Amino acid sequence: MIERFLKQTHFTDNEDYKRNLQFTVPENFNFAYDVMDRWAEEAPDDVALLWARENGEHRAFTFREMKELTDRVAGYFVSLGIQRDDMVMVILKRRYEFWLTVLALHKIGAIVIPATHMLTSRDIVYRNNKADIKAIICVGDEYVVEQIENAMPESPSVKVLVSVGPIVPQGFHDWHKEMPQAKPFVRPDFVNTNWDIMLAYFTSGTNGEPKMVGHDFTYPIGHIVTGAFWHNLHRGSIHFTVADTGWGKAAWGKLYGQWFVGATVFVLDQERFHAQRLLQAIERYKITSFCAPPTVYRYLVHEDIAAYDLSSLEWCTTAGEALNPSVFERFKAATGIDLHEGFGQTETTMTLGTMPWVKPKPGSMGLPNPQYDIALLRRDGTPCDDNENGEICVRTDKGKPIGLFREYFGDPELTRQVWHDGIYHTGDVAYRDKDGYYWFVGRTDDVIKSSGYRIGPFEVESALMSHPSVVECAITGVPDEFRGMVVKATIVLREDWKARAGDDLIKELQEHVKRTTAPYKYPRIIEFVEALPKTISGKIRRVEIRERDAENASENG
Repeated sequence: MIERFLKQTHFTDNEDYKRNLQFTVPENFNFAYDVMDRWAEEAPDDVALLWARENGEHRAFTFREMKELTDRVAGYFVSLGIQRDDMVMVILKRRYEFWLTVLALHKIGAIVIPATHMLTSRDIVYRNNKADIKAIICVGDEYVVEQIENAMPESPSVKVLVSVGPIVPQGFHDWHKEMPQAKPFVRPDFVNTNWDIMLAYFTSGTNGEPKMVGHDFTYPIGHIVTGAFWHNLHRGSIHFTVADTGWGKAAWGKLYGQWFVGATVFVLDQERFHAQRLLQAIERYKITSFCAPPTVYRYLVHEDIAAYDLSSLEWCTTAGEALNPSVFERFKAATGIDLHEGFGQTETTMTLGTMPWVKPKPGSMGLPNPQYDIALLRRDGTPCDDNENGEICVRTDKGKPIGLFREYFGDPELTRQVWHDGIYHTGDVAYRDKDGYYWFVGRTDDVIKSSGYRIGPFEVESALMSHPSVVECAITGVPDEFRGMVVKATIVLREDWKARAGDDLIKELQEHVKRTTAPYKYPRIIEFVEALPKTISGKIRRVEIRERDAENASENG
């Protein structure tokens, strides 16, 4: 399949990859028709989607069934008045109906807006009005339907509500009762251009209100690199990405790139993350490829991994935040598998990564993906030297790369703020070593300036993570009269260390950081907490910690 979209599909080393990665983009490409329905013709009995619940219930969907069901769902949506270019919010957790819904909306030409089930009514109102949402397709649990109902009085654009159950309130259509009765879907005769908006994600909002990131119909093609190379997949692979379907990571790991190569997408439908149940699923369903954010690996390495039969597992990847080297080493010691890190944003596909032909350096994001023209730039726009901190940017003067977003939908001024003069600014700071590997430092607004030094939070976090007491931590800056800012560590301790939380442990951790990294970087303030504030994608919200500290300082005069 990928031969239709790449000039060359196998690479021997990174130089070969840099020289010869070249995409072929068909006119009027539509992933649902041109990939999924094509597999239904070429390999109808291959399993496309393997969906499982924690209680052992599971269901396998072949490519033939995916075509038949998505046609039926598309016909149902059309009967409800959903048309091309309509904005449709999808709140379906990890229910299998999510995949049927997304592909059906692609077939109609409607714009898919995935959203997390954790949204409040205020969040839903914001999205409904920002995007002019016409329809909401949701899971019918008590919290979700209550938030949607509470949002409706302030959401005049919403005309259609659909629940997949188990709760179907008054005013909601009943998916499983009505969908089988819908008329068969007839493929529309419209011709979408490749540049029409197909998918829009609201960013997870580490700072400020979420932005609406619009991707066009070519976006899935950008994820061929994700599935075929970074995840190292092929027909017969069973790939498991841990991600909420309301987060862009779901598109990275369980929707597009994996199906370009004909792999099986595995979904564990669990309400809450449990490290043990995740390991049990890998064992039971013979997962061959696994991807999760560093947060998940941080918890996995504290489990007795040797107690599980993970012999089917061949390949592991991570993205979402930078990976602490100590977690890399502990996971490899337990499994024998290297973690291959990648970097990207909701606005992009993978821009940096560790491909199969690249030797990982623990803690490094890897090398630039030649799909993007990556530049590491100073504040004045000049290129950085090796080992110099700079902003990761994408040059676009020769055209928009496949996979880069088209715009912040409905907000041209915000788009211009980050994308101007032929350069897209990611807002992420890194440095490049002499071998060309990139190392994450932090967001541009997370870097701490203390006594003339610029301190990246990640390097201090990595030092703390190598102490046996620390499960997770976040580094932020606190205003200081003499130093400008001082480093603060907010730390989640292991259960067996919590009783020791106090001045002695604080001093021990401070000395540990001084020994592990440059002494001036040590945290002068340490706070122990039960949990860190995070976005739906698992990213630590350092801005929330800073805001809370500022409020406390104000209250204390």
